[in-house]
Amino acid sequence: MKHCGLLGQKLSHSYSPTIHAALGCDYSYELFEVEPENLAEFMEQGNFHGLNVTIPYKKDVIPFCETLSETARAIGSVNTIVRQADGTLHGDNTDAQGFLAMLRSSDIDVSGKKVLVLGSGGSSLTVRYVLECEGAREIVVMSRGGEWTYENLGVHFDVEIIVNTTPVGMYPNTGESLIELGSFTCLEGVLDIVYNPARTKLLMDAESRGILHIGGLTMLVGQARGSAEIFSGKKIDAAKETEVLKLLRSSMENIVLIGMPGSGKSTISKLLAERLGRPFYDADVELEKTSGKTILEIFEREGEGAFRAKETETLRELGKKSGAIIATGGGCVTRTENYAHLHQNATIVFIERDPSKLVRNGRPLSQNVDLGKMYAKRLPLYLQFADEIVGNDGTLEEVVEAILSIAR
Repeated sequence: MKHCGLLGQKLSHSYSPTIHAALGCDYSYELFEVEPENLAEFMEQGNFHGLNVTIPYKKDVIPFCETLSETARAIGSVNTIVRQADGTLHGDNTDAQGFLAMLRSSDIDVSGKKVLVLGSGGSSLTVRYVLECEGAREIVVMSRGGEWTYENLGVHFDVEIIVNTTPVGMYPNTGESLIELGSFTCLEGVLDIVYNPARTKLLMDAESRGILHIGGLTMLVGQARGSAEIFSGKKIDAAKETEVLKLLRSSMENIVLIGMPGSGKSTISKLLAERLGRPFYDADVELEKTSGKTILEIFEREGEGAFRAKETETLRELGKKSGAIIATGGGCVTRTENYAHLHQNATIVFIERDPSKLVRNGRPLSQNVDLGKMYAKRLPLYLQFADEIVGNDGTLEEVVEAILSIAR
């Protein structure tokens, strides 16, 4: 069996092995974490048939390649390497194929448009190559040390398309962005090659403004398909790529339940986690673990403001997870910043239940509260946060099935 893998410096959260396995190829695939000082030794002595290459080595591996494809040579960046019959290495670039797939699936038209590319690394070279091939009118490269920096960004507020090729906003440093979109008056589309989280801060900024946008998962799967064809020497049907993309998107996405205290969020979440074989997190339980106090103690000693601040920090960390089932506290929707933490990687489901049926037992904070009035006040907030609404006035099994139908 051929031995292939992914070469990079930090790879602990890579999805590449999962993707290549799902593509059904007949080779093994592993992660090769290599420090810069060991790169030459690995390239010269490593036991591999094929390699994918990621940050920070897409340019650095070129000198080790005896030959390059026309695409790799034109771009000046390599993300796929295969060992030839004589033992020498051939460099190729399937990132271009992946970014083109991402561009086509986004409905963002770059032909005749002015495009701002954030970053100047190996991925930037690939993106610029594809943009040129697709007829972009002008391409401006923004970087910390280039001709155009983030200090003189205002000169290009007239761009129509923005592409982020940097790792800014990527897990675990989610919630970060190089730019704000408010001043870009002609903006039509935003692409971010980051795929974890599904929605970076940059993409959520575009979403809130009604601007076409797409994340990098399509590019990841598209380039993997191209690499897999090179490694195996076999064509892979486009339908298989679509199938893998859907599978990966579903498995990576969190399911977050919101709703009133006593609406059944925790119980339903546990059942969902069992059915799907996914990890389960209760935000209130996680908050108590990190604070070393019960929620009631926090309310009594520090007040609701302190509790809400701790809750936001808890949701900030939980929202970074992938493939998890998360039950939130009933009041998490009272802080608008919590939406971004939850939305970045999740489908948010509002568990709606008649206030008269809400469970009060074992909930000290619900004992002396008019839940009807609380429900009326919070309902608009739940609806703003929610991607889906599922009623919990029937059996638990019916609720779980309804959510599963959404997640499939």
